[in-house]
Amino acid sequence: MGKITGLVITLNEEKNICECIESLRQICDEIVVVDSCSQDRTVELAAAMGAKTLVQPYLGDGPQKNVGIDLASNTWVFSLDADERVTPELAEAIRQIDLDATPYEAFAVRRRNYIGSRWIRCCHWYPNYLVRLYRTDKTRYTDSKQHAEVPSSNSGRIKADILHYAYNNIGEMFTKQAHSFSSRSAKIIYQKGKKVHGITPFLHGFASFFLNYFVRGGIFGGIDGLSISLAMSMNAYLKYARVLEYQRDKKVLEEEDFNKVW
Repeated sequence: MGKITGLVITLNEEKNICECIESLRQICDEIVVVDSCSQDRTVELAAAMGAKTLVQPYLGDGPQKNVGIDLASNTWVFSLDADERVTPELAEAIRQIDLDATPYEAFAVRRRNYIGSRWIRCCHWYPNYLVRLYRTDKTRYTDSKQHAEVPSSNSGRIKADILHYAYNNIGEMFTKQAHSFSSRSAKIIYQKGKKVHGITPFLHGFASFFLNYFVRGGIFGGIDGLSISLAMSMNAYLKYARVLEYQRDKKVLEEEDFNKVW
C-alpha cells in the first residue's frame, strides 16, 4: 500500500476528532491536524491520539489544508473532514493499491452523506466522488477559500465510501446554510469585487431550487429531497442578498469582519 499521511482541518470538533482519527488509522501511519483556534478540547484530544497538531488561524479551505500538506512526512496524503469516517471497505480497497507503482497521481472516493442516520442519495449526494488520496509532489488543494478541490488530470476512482455525517437533523442543515455557509460565501464573493443586482438573489435562489429538486432528483427524495432543495435555495439567495447588502449599506459593511470567514 505504501505510507500515507492523514490530514484533517478542525474547528471545535471535540465530538468528532477521536473517531475521525481512529478511522484514518486504518490506512495512515501519520495523522496531521491543523486546527483553526478551537475553543474546546479538539487539539488536546488529537495530540493525545498521537496526531501531529498545529494551531493556525483559518486561512480558507484550500490554503488551510495546504498548510497541513507541508507538515506531512509522506508523499501520499488522504484528506478527511472531522465529520467524516473511512469505512473498512475503503481501507481494504486502498491497501490493495501499490502506491509506489500506480500511474495515477490521485484517487477519488465516494462520499456517503447523512442527515441524522438517514443516507441521502438524491440531489447528487450519492455517489459523490471526491479526490481525497493524492501525491503531494504532483498536486495539492487549490487556493479557493471555500470548497477547495484537488485538481488532477490523471486520477483513478476507488469504488468504496467515506461516511459523511453532514447534519444532525434538518433544522441544523437550514441553520448552517442560513448562517455559516451563506455568510462565508458572501464575504468571498464581495472580496472578489463581483457586483450584484437587485434581482440576482432571487435568480440564484430559484435556479438552485430548480436544479436540486427537479434536475438532481430531490423530487424523488421525499421530505429530505424537498428540504435539501429548499436549504440550498436559501443558501444561494442569502449569499447574494448579503453581497447586495454590503454594496448598499455602509453601516453593515463597516460592522462586518472580513478577516473571519469560518
